[in-house]
Amino acid sequence: MSDAKKGTVVLAYSGGLDTSCILVWLIEQGYEVICYTADVGQGDDMDEAREKATKLGAKKIFVDDLRREFVTEFVWPAIQANAMYEDRYQMGTAFARPCIARKLASIAKQEGAQFISHGATGKGNDQIRFELTVYAIYPDAKVLAPWRMPEFFNRFHGRRDLFEYAKVKGIPLPVTVDKPWSMDANLMHISYESGVLEDPMHPAPKDLYKMTADPEEAPDHPEEVEIEFKDGIPVCVTNLSDKTVKDDPLDLFLYLNDVGGRHGVGRIDIVENRFIGMKSRGIYETPAGYILLQAHLDIETFTMDKELRKIKQGLSIRFSEQVYHGFWFAPECEFTRTCIANSQSGVTGTVRVALYRGQVYIRARRSPLSLYNQELVSMDVAGDYNPSDAEGFIRINALRLKEYYRLRTAQSKLAESS
Repeated sequence: MSDAKKGTVVLAYSGGLDTSCILVWLIEQGYEVICYTADVGQGDDMDEAREKATKLGAKKIFVDDLRREFVTEFVWPAIQANAMYEDRYQMGTAFARPCIARKLASIAKQEGAQFISHGATGKGNDQIRFELTVYAIYPDAKVLAPWRMPEFFNRFHGRRDLFEYAKVKGIPLPVTVDKPWSMDANLMHISYESGVLEDPMHPAPKDLYKMTADPEEAPDHPEEVEIEFKDGIPVCVTNLSDKTVKDDPLDLFLYLNDVGGRHGVGRIDIVENRFIGMKSRGIYETPAGYILLQAHLDIETFTMDKELRKIKQGLSIRFSEQVYHGFWFAPECEFTRTCIANSQSGVTGTVRVALYRGQVYIRARRSPLSLYNQELVSMDVAGDYNPSDAEGFIRINALRLKEYYRLRTAQSKLAESS
């Protein structure tokens, strides 16, 4: 270790193999290291992470429970937006990264650290998400990304090299070198990638899933819950079977994870387009998020004007891309979030869903602000509607189609004469 310190680094520290090795390596390079660990529901032992970082030489370690703000400030906007990257991925990791990196940058400013470091690879999205957030909050910070630094990646070609380094340095090994995939968890989801999963024709092993039961082995009877929304945000969940009620945001979300998990809800296996320009295969478990997505889609359609919803759907696509690409704190994303939140005024009511063997079935819905008019739509009641008016409506809409027919006929005659 060099006696001349190069400066202070705040390291996003998980306690896993990569960041533990990075912690020791940064100290070897002559940096003072402060570790920052965030609890976003990944299930790790925070006291163990604190003790481990201290033993490995960290100058300080900060540990924060961010679960509640992760739900209220990041997951709830995702639900309001029906956020889905490329139509399928609910982006549990992408929503967690700005939540963590915001506090990481705050700690660096507080401690007067010149550098911020993380364990994200040089091929993935997380390096972008972490660093764009840092630069948005602490522009003067410099980033040390070991997996992009030749002196690091030329020394450590993969997990086997890290394991050997860990053995030499006395770093506790939480996983085996032969673990056939990598995993990232938070309370919104668990993601799996790399290793054997890099072959897109290799089915996910049955023992891979940690958050959800195999749908084939899930209970053979559906479980019904009612989810109440106010302005597009879930405010209460009631289990109609055992009468359990959850109205605290964090408790509500964790409860739906448990209920959805035992029914095998929320599994997907996809190939997605990374921001950096390559396709990757990912497997995800998002039980509570998927249940809320389906329920919110239903109550939103029930209560929102159709033309407003068309605009909102377009904004949701842009929002999903902005979040996936790491631009949570960019002005365009702040604008999009504000517009989507405004669209949710009146998206209020209750949806009843049944959970059964990997599926979410909508059973019923009600709302004091519904745009559904039973009398108006009924086939048995005339209501405030004259069926004869439909004839003029159809004629007006047919005018364009008739003109298009005239154009195609003219084009056909012109082609025949030439």
